[in-house]
Amino acid sequence: MFLYTKNFNEQRARAMEGLRKALAEDKVDHDIIPLLEKINALDNYFTTSSCSGRISVMEMPHFGDKVNSVWLGKWHREVAVEEVLEAVGRHNSGQLWFLVRSPILHVAARTMEDAVKLLNLAVGLGFKYSNVKSISHKKLLVEIRSTERMDVPLGENGELWVDGYYIERIVGIANAQVRRFKGKLKRLEEEIKKLSNAIQSFP
Repeated sequence: MFLYTKNFNEQRARAMEGLRKALAEDKVDHDIIPLLEKINALDNYFTTSSCSGRISVMEMPHFGDKVNSVWLGKWHREVAVEEVLEAVGRHNSGQLWFLVRSPILHVAARTMEDAVKLLNLAVGLGFKYSNVKSISHKKLLVEIRSTERMDVPLGENGELWVDGYYIERIVGIANAQVRRFKGKLKRLEEEIKKLSNAIQSFP
């Protein structure tokens, strides 16, 4: 027996209105838009939030304090060493971190069967940290998430603990991770497109 969510169509309509507003305000990562469009074209799913993955330089009062943290640089793409060094140069207080975060998408499903189908697809494509995040009669939410991640401390209170060579090396590793998870996103987009085409061709 599969769980069905109530008021799925109403929730979907509200989510699509929110997405249209976010797109109009340029608040959606550009390279993930085609994937969102393909997921939202399916009757049994809709997206609620997304990030295509990023590299960032962040200044934190202490690690984990996201509320009071400041972005010194943020990129949803591969980044040049010079860009990172420029961001690092703006550091003057708190802890300085170089971070990589993998893509994350939250997708609502109409039934548990739909949720499991999407989850298995995502895991099979390398999004190993994916899970069914919320299960209730009101919402079935699948979190699609990959494994790439870096948390590298660079300094504190204006003092750098590393040199330019070290930063160059970690930027190279970070860019390799970006290439990897962007490739996963592209493969997921292709598989979602196949699924959409199969549904449309079904008599």
